[in-house]
Amino acid sequence: MSSAKIVSKQELLIEAGRTEQQYWKDIWRYRELFYFLAWRDILVRYKQTAIGIAWALIRPFLTMVVFTIVFGQLAKLPSQGAPYPILVFSAMLPWQFFANSLSECSNSLIGNANLISKVYFPRLIVPTSAVVVSFVDFLISGMILLALMAWYNFVPSWRILTLPLFIAIAFAASMGAGLWFASLNVKYRDFRYIVPFIVQFGLYISPVGFSSSIIPQKWQLLYSLNPIVGVIDGFRWAILGGESKLYLPGFFLSLTLVFLLLFSGIWYFRKTERTFADVI
Repeated sequence: MSSAKIVSKQELLIEAGRTEQQYWKDIWRYRELFYFLAWRDILVRYKQTAIGIAWALIRPFLTMVVFTIVFGQLAKLPSQGAPYPILVFSAMLPWQFFANSLSECSNSLIGNANLISKVYFPRLIVPTSAVVVSFVDFLISGMILLALMAWYNFVPSWRILTLPLFIAIAFAASMGAGLWFASLNVKYRDFRYIVPFIVQFGLYISPVGFSSSIIPQKWQLLYSLNPIVGVIDGFRWAILGGESKLYLPGFFLSLTLVFLLLFSGIWYFRKTERTFADVI
């Protein structure tokens, strides 16, 4: 009786669109890469600097001092019942987070070109890790705000409990804008020059050094087309309390634009992601 050989066969099923279906699961599967990229950038950011991570405190602090002198002391603009340095710094926190995220995200794919061109992983991990690194700077800079509150004996109201909500909105705005510029910078390297200009110009057209309440009523809704206006106003409403008020039509307009920016950024990033390895 001849021996029979049993061969085990496996079927290879090629299913259209399976990569798309698995994409969000892959982000979770590659979470260790996300941690590695974020931690690497945190360590490298201030490496070989004399004062290290203190730069995360010095830059916003000096900007706050300049704005306080120019707008608070010279221009005598209203401070919504709070010390002017606290008014300014409550806006500096979300602005610095947004500006840093925009700068870091726009260059994140270019900076990881070797990794992207050789290894498969969900590319969304790269700009997201850049935003997380900027968020670490945001948390460190928050110590200045706490110091200012202690210096001026300023006690926030119950509204401070809503601050995590506005932090989430700031995160959405940073992520949405960052994804757009990260995608565009891969194909059009002009954006490495455009982004710094946008950051510098945006600082002056956003209510960082002054309260948005000084904008005439008839222009406030138009002014809120700048999505970061709603984020800053939300931070001030939560931190300052008292006389600080939210212009609700403008805030909801900014909020709508933030989430439109986020979802369109994800859509455009996913649409162009498959070409990154070839173009970069």
